[in-house]
Amino acid sequence: MNMKKIIIPLISSILFGSAVIAANPQNVGQNGNQNASATEKVQGQQVQTEIKQQTQNSGEEQQNALGQQKARTMTEVREMVQQKKQEMIQEMQGLNNVQQKVYQNQNKVREAVQALLSLEDLAPGIGPQVSQIAREFNNSVQATIIDEEKIQKRNAFVRFFIGGEKNAANNMEQELNQNQQRIQELKQLREDCACGEDVKSIMREQIQNMEQEQERLRQLTDKEKNAKGLFGWVRNLFNFVK
Repeated sequence: MNMKKIIIPLISSILFGSAVIAANPQNVGQNGNQNASATEKVQGQQVQTEIKQQTQNSGEEQQNALGQQKARTMTEVREMVQQKKQEMIQEMQGLNNVQQKVYQNQNKVREAVQALLSLEDLAPGIGPQVSQIAREFNNSVQATIIDEEKIQKRNAFVRFFIGGEKNAANNMEQELNQNQQRIQELKQLREDCACGEDVKSIMREQIQNMEQEQERLRQLTDKEKNAKGLFGWVRNLFNFVK
């Protein structure tokens, strides 16, 4: 009981002092609540704009992937992948800094999708299955791009008090769990394929690229979910005192 009498006033002082420190650099003053509301409104507009833009990108990317010609030789596979790289570079030129960072990281998976799609006629017995998994990955990468943008755009003031973007992190975690299963299926298909070593080699390379990106996103997701913020820290402290 004595401990609570000491801790509660201390926590109240910390919260009040932190709010003042965080607000003063932005000249919040007496209009803090209005500015907070304005910030939330702007963030909401940004999210809506982001979702609209990424939905459009997703549709365009799907059309490109589904309409991609199948390679007849490994030379054509490499040419198609190189062409996809050039398209992604051009695409990034019209993006803002946050989006460029996100796309630069996730383009490895988009490149892998292109490579796997182009292999369909060069992988006897497993080509259609590999293409189907590639299309599923293509859908997934559009979702994880949106979620990662939300995480990267998280307002520093909100992050300090509330913590990380939990909804985006949870959504991304679900995608990663499904992608892990897809990667295992690709590995098994590669082992079962009665195809040449060159085909198996490029499949192995693209699977590794996918795994590396999945690991990066997994670390990002864990970090975001563990970002509790000041209020989360206070809640845990109260639970500890109880």
